[in-house]
Amino acid sequence: MTTPMQDTRLIALLQTFDRREQRELRKFTASPFFNQRQDVVGLLDLLLGCLNDAQSLPDKAETHLRLYGPDMPFDDHRVRMAMSFLLKGTEQYLVHTEFFGDEVKVKTKLAEVYRRRNLPKHFERAMREAQAVQQQSPHRNAEFFNADYHVQMEQYRFAATNSRTAEHNLQAITDNLDLTYFAQKLRQACLLLSHQAVYKTDYQFGMLEEVLAHVESQQLLGVPAIAVYYFCYRALTQPEQPDHFRQLKKLLVEECEKFPQHEIADLYLLAINFCIRHYNQGNPDYVADEFDLYREGLKRSYFLNNGTLSRFTYRNVVTVGLKVQAFDWVENFVNEFKEKLEPKHRESMYSFNLARLAYERRSHGAALRLLQKSEYADLLLNLAAKALVLKIFYETGELDALDSHLSAMQKFIRRKKVMGYHRENYLNLVLFTKKLMETHEKPGLAALRQEIEGTKSVAEKEWLMGEVG
Repeated sequence: MTTPMQDTRLIALLQTFDRREQRELRKFTASPFFNQRQDVVGLLDLLLGCLNDAQSLPDKAETHLRLYGPDMPFDDHRVRMAMSFLLKGTEQYLVHTEFFGDEVKVKTKLAEVYRRRNLPKHFERAMREAQAVQQQSPHRNAEFFNADYHVQMEQYRFAATNSRTAEHNLQAITDNLDLTYFAQKLRQACLLLSHQAVYKTDYQFGMLEEVLAHVESQQLLGVPAIAVYYFCYRALTQPEQPDHFRQLKKLLVEECEKFPQHEIADLYLLAINFCIRHYNQGNPDYVADEFDLYREGLKRSYFLNNGTLSRFTYRNVVTVGLKVQAFDWVENFVNEFKEKLEPKHRESMYSFNLARLAYERRSHGAALRLLQKSEYADLLLNLAAKALVLKIFYETGELDALDSHLSAMQKFIRRKKVMGYHRENYLNLVLFTKKLMETHEKPGLAALRQEIEGTKSVAEKEWLMGEVG
């Protein structure tokens, strides 16, 4: 059974290209240096034309007809070979573009070529250019020090061959190698800790203790690429000492320009997850910090991926904004970032978060209208919306409606086979809400509070505790 054209790796890859990339890929594919098969160029034109005009992709028989004409008998292998060559060429284009987009790496490699060809003047010019570009970089992260190490190493190889008595740059090479390793080692330690906390996996951290001791004794905390991960690691492993987190947050704001956007975004998420973990453990001390980090990260577009904001980030931002009661800010955020959500999630996430805002403003009627007019295809979002309706019915005294809603919600959870802890969370919410409706005396409420408090998996646990009193 053959794979439909739309399900191939080639099509999945081409769908990620914007129009500029498509034009560059077309030039690349048409160049005889990279490709000498005209059917590959024709196949690219055919596929891009269909993708850009939202047309159905041709099957292999039609593709064969379009590429080779009616006089050539259909040959499935011929089409598959053209697709294979195009896929490999497209992958080569991506690697070529990635490599030549790094000017320091290109100039350093060029200097190496000149050195091997024994062209000292050419080498020296390429090396000067590599060093100039390197120093113009605004970043001072591990990758910067690694690039500097390779530049210095190439300079040393040239000098060692051409001037045996000259003083060499071995100290600069060693220093850059150390800075690269320490920054990368600490970064990896933070990633391991973050992953370990979620997936309960035990990792071996290697020579981390020696690295920490060396960083401290050699006063390397003045290097932002090292300091930011050092304080992140200390905050994660010594949460009882708030100064570590304070130093991390300060560095994220003051030294952000020294890191590329993808790296500083990861650092912001590490810091945000630290705040969330504390809140989930019953410590609200870092809620304001979480809000600050989200606001700053949004202002600097750290959380956007190709111009798109994840629906999970959108929801998390609203959650923390509501916690600090920044209602006007939340309203502006929900409206401003609506268009940055993926289209398939846009309306449901927008209406749900507007409903949450209306609920916090005690506009229960408006919240209900927003919830009832929307369809929530995402199962967990659907459950969250049902939980919000539950709270509104209880708080407004609509007990008959609430009773019907609880029964329907319970059936929904069992019918949909909600998996894992989510099932237990929401079933317990239904159970405790029913008990809350039936309990009115203080002794019973006190016992119910104790039962809720002692149950690990309960959705809306904070709300239930507040209603029990």
